[in-house]
Amino acid sequence: MFFNRSTGLLVTCVLCLSLAAGRVVLADKVEPDEQEIPYEALRSFTEIFGRIKAHYVESVDDEELLKSAIRGMLSGLDPHSAYLDPEDFTNLQESTAGEFGGLGIEVTMENGFVKVVSPIDDTPAQRAGIQPGDLIIRIDEKPVKGMELSEAVTLLRGKPGTSTELTIVREGATSPLIIPVERATIQVKSVRARLLEPGYGYVRISTFQVRSGPALFKAMEDLHKENKAPLKGLILDLRNNPGGVLSSAVEVADAFLDDGLIVYTKGRTNEADLRQNATPGDVLNGSPMVVLINGGSASASEIVAGAIQDHVRGIIMGYPSFGKGSVQTILELESGYAIKLTTAHYFTPSGRSIQAEGIVPDIKLSRAKLELLESSGSLDPLRESSLSRHLSNPNGHDAPQEPAEIDSDTVDDKDKADSDEQSLSRLDYELFEALNLLKGLNILQVKGEKNTKDT
Repeated sequence: MFFNRSTGLLVTCVLCLSLAAGRVVLADKVEPDEQEIPYEALRSFTEIFGRIKAHYVESVDDEELLKSAIRGMLSGLDPHSAYLDPEDFTNLQESTAGEFGGLGIEVTMENGFVKVVSPIDDTPAQRAGIQPGDLIIRIDEKPVKGMELSEAVTLLRGKPGTSTELTIVREGATSPLIIPVERATIQVKSVRARLLEPGYGYVRISTFQVRSGPALFKAMEDLHKENKAPLKGLILDLRNNPGGVLSSAVEVADAFLDDGLIVYTKGRTNEADLRQNATPGDVLNGSPMVVLINGGSASASEIVAGAIQDHVRGIIMGYPSFGKGSVQTILELESGYAIKLTTAHYFTPSGRSIQAEGIVPDIKLSRAKLELLESSGSLDPLRESSLSRHLSNPNGHDAPQEPAEIDSDTVDDKDKADSDEQSLSRLDYELFEALNLLKGLNILQVKGEKNTKDT
């Protein structure tokens, strides 16, 4: 997810993003195009409204009918625009501190069903085994087909300690899976860090919250103290990071960049155009870094990966990211309702739009069991380009160029970051490969510095 921090953030099942308190009215933000009023379409709308009122099998409240029309109007634009009722809006505001009641999953609606973008680290959903790309077809025996996303989110949320039962369709499973999950108060700690071994640090960012930037600086300070010397290299883990606050993503990218553009946005209004630049200072002091991404890395995490990649500051490793390159703005209405409206595209420093394309890693890790999944007819993971009505890439790019691949000999691709408690001997394959690469980069850097001194 990616949003303009000055106005707010999207709420989905995770409800872990943030919102500014200001009231914004849509008419104050956008000037309509100079074009003729669509009288024929308005006449058709009025006629259909009248037919429903006169002939529908049950009496329909005028206000509810108009609200449904508004929902349809917004949901028909793209997968991320939506109409938020007061309860949804309240849930969004409650999520500002990164604490909420629920399961801990980031979801989207696709073809009438709820699809999991990614589970949040150390939440009931992750512990229950929910995976990116899972298709939720029932919630406590209630079919999801035909529900609005907000309805499904309401069913998934609930009092901590209560349970819900999810019926899930998963790629590779021969029948639907029934997974019970106990709700909890989700306290998302967005930044975690540890030393993998002397000289080599690991930082995991699960979401971009308001305080993620300062938390990263504190984590880096602690790593340097624990190592008792400057780090030789760092792995930045953005796998299954669904995004979050724009300013936090900028702060994280800025932490590793000395100068240059980090991200810019383009929309139809002046307010939608934004440029963010790096400031002097690199918390890693120029040491090499590897950034891990996968299909659950979306929006703000793609901003960070794209900036690091474009500035050749580090190596991007893993799998193509989700591909959400659009900006949503929350516009509060006088009625207490709000609309979440896509208002801009964002671009990496080199001018790339990752919309429906994603960040392609410099080194792509191949999913494998006993044979490569790519050669066994496996379905691709859920990405932005999979969603109905997804926005096209404004740069008009074709399919991304394939990067170099490293074959995996793991049993399966879990697409999950290790918890801080896991020892080095239990590093997942992707993290193990990233550490080996980081060591190689450090050797090259040391040799390069030595040669420079010798000459």
